[in-house]
Amino acid sequence: MKRILAVDDEPDVLETVEEVLSSYSVQTAGSFEAARRLLVTETYDMVILDIMGVRGLDLLDIAVEQNFPAVMLTAHALNPGNVMESMLRGAVSFITKENIDRLDSLLEELFDLLEKGESTWGHTMKRLAPMLDACFSQEWRDAYKEMGLLDF
Repeated sequence: MKRILAVDDEPDVLETVEEVLSSYSVQTAGSFEAARRLLVTETYDMVILDIMGVRGLDLLDIAVEQNFPAVMLTAHALNPGNVMESMLRGAVSFITKENIDRLDSLLEELFDLLEKGESTWGHTMKRLAPMLDACFSQEWRDAYKEMGLLDF
């Protein structure tokens, strides 16, 4: 059974993650310190990090150092800058909390891509692009293309 660490400062989000990911072994943490301790003492197949409230980007750095694939999860921090920073710092995907009910299928898709050695970010950006287009000007696409981060 795959082991997942979910980190969020909102207990209801952690409860939802545990329910949606019932086919996995899920461990949770509600703070930066609790998550940091688990990241350096346990082993995980995937780490899910809230970007806000628990210093998710700092936890991402620790997860990457430990060679754990990490997904950023957010409700309020969806913007091209946070997505790009997550990507550049080593996250394998970025998921909005409005998609939390699909978290199990999204993780399965990510595990499949990782096992095949394929890009997880192409998959992620195809899913995020319509939301980013709806909220931000075309400039986000241009910036990503210039950096070679958008291939569709």
